[in-house]
Amino acid sequence: MSAATAQSCLAANEWICGEYLRSRSEELTEATVDHVVITATSIGIAVLIAFPLALLARRWRLASAGILSATTVLYTIPTLAMYALLLPMFGISVSLVICGLVLYSLTILVRNILTGLDSVPTEAREAAIGLGYGRTRLLFAVELPLALPALMAGLRIATVSAVSLTTVGAIVDNGGLGNLIYAAMDSYFKAQVLTASVLCVLLAVTADLLLLGLQRLLTPWTRAAGGGRRRVRRAAGAEGRDAVLDNRATA
Repeated sequence: MSAATAQSCLAANEWICGEYLRSRSEELTEATVDHVVITATSIGIAVLIAFPLALLARRWRLASAGILSATTVLYTIPTLAMYALLLPMFGISVSLVICGLVLYSLTILVRNILTGLDSVPTEAREAAIGLGYGRTRLLFAVELPLALPALMAGLRIATVSAVSLTTVGAIVDNGGLGNLIYAAMDSYFKAQVLTASVLCVLLAVTADLLLLGLQRLLTPWTRAAGGGRRRVRRAAGAEGRDAVLDNRATA
């Protein structure tokens, strides 16, 4: 492709334009980094808040309904309304976007932490208590490891959701890749809209895959259990085939 042809894709305002990627690579990189930082910060703060809330709801069942109801109500507030409500406290800043994402993430994280902890077998708790485990040691050495699949599932959902909702922060000029999408929509700059949107999708998929890999790394017993089930199925299949061959031989 000649230089004139490459330049023409910008002039023709095409959706796919290699020259846009080359000429705006620094801008795209900066927006992507901002997007990742906002998302990671929001999820990190949300986890730190959701964990004690889930423990509180689990310890005192009277507080459980209130906590779950409050986080559910927060999730139903439209994003623009949420930012408007938080505006007097944070002003037009990145803190406004981060706080909104934290509040949205609480619904998913609190519920999944509770679900994971409630799914821990009673026998495991009783065995640990019989061995002299205190409440704190029981939580961190027994319950949390067994609850990790549900916890990581909630973290994955919250992270992917945060990657998506970060783009709405463009209305206050702190939306990472959303800033590029928002700016390009005014002028209908096709290459910028498509490129920034694709990068958002790639960020969400990459984050989900990384967290899935972390989950598999932290829960090796689930792979062992899966391998055991596969071995049982293969053994059962082999026995079935042997039985069929024996029947045929007898016939």
